Amino acid sequence: MSNPPDYTPPKAWTWNKANGGRFASINRPIAGSTHDKELPVGRHPLQLYSLGTPNGVKVTVMLEELLALGHSDAEYDAWLIRINEGDQFGSGFVGANPNSKIPALVDRSGPAPIRVFESGAILMHLAEKFGAFRPTETAARAECLSWLFWQMGSAPYLGGGFGHFYAYAPTKMEYPIDRFSMEVKRQLDVLDRRLAESEYVAGSDYTIADMAIFPWYGGLVKGWLYGDSATFLSVQDYKHVQRWADQLLARPAVRRGRMVNRVNGDPASQLRERHEASDFETKTQDKLAAD
Repeated sequence: MSNPPDYTPPKAWTWNKANGGRFASINRPIAGSTHDKELPVGRHPLQLYSLGTPNGVKVTVMLEELLALGHSDAEYDAWLIRINEGDQFGSGFVGANPNSKIPALVDRSGPAPIRVFESGAILMHLAEKFGAFRPTETAARAECLSWLFWQMGSAPYLGGGFGHFYAYAPTKMEYPIDRFSMEVKRQLDVLDRRLAESEYVAGSDYTIADMAIFPWYGGLVKGWLYGDSATFLSVQDYKHVQRWADQLLARPAVRRGRMVNRVNGDPASQLRERHEASDFETKTQDKLAAD
């Protein structure tokens, strides 16, 4: 593997060129909006602004699971935010999430809209609002939240670290790929050891911890993330993670949640916006293209 020439950082960094890579067009060192654009609002109590990335899938899986339990007040409109086109820098989206990252939720079920951003915060908000998918007993609650925040702290090493340098960086560099591969495999081992002793991540019950971890680490071991990274990382070795990922994939709500706001893959698996439950049958990309 070849490495680029040595780089000596300047005394003070300045932003004077694009940084290269797949996401160069959207990376910038300042916050705030770049243009005025209000967010659309549908008729349901919950308005989600997102994209079918792992972080977005966490929330759509949760919403579909709530609806499957019979929580009709969890009906939602899922609006597509195209981050490669800069939608997250519109004034309306920045108002919903000043960090300009998907997903963002606006809960309009009460007298005043409530914005919730960061995927872990959205999962906790919905779990508390509907009293579902989170334990209430003290020790079980602590275990669930510990694994939820394990995902929040660990996934940047998988995505921004390993995924970026392995799949998206303009040049292949041995040091960062080795560094982050080692860490991701350590994380997979942590998860595999846990799932060897527990049916679900937080214990015997399916919780928001599973919903948070599955799109990242389940997606990794099922080969959905970062090209041929599953082969590179020998994910077949993590048999308990594989068992758990297959168990979650057997849930209809998980399969539906993976379709929402998706813009790649099989057109039959892409429901780019979701406004009614019937959209899964009538508005996937294959059906829209046939009209």
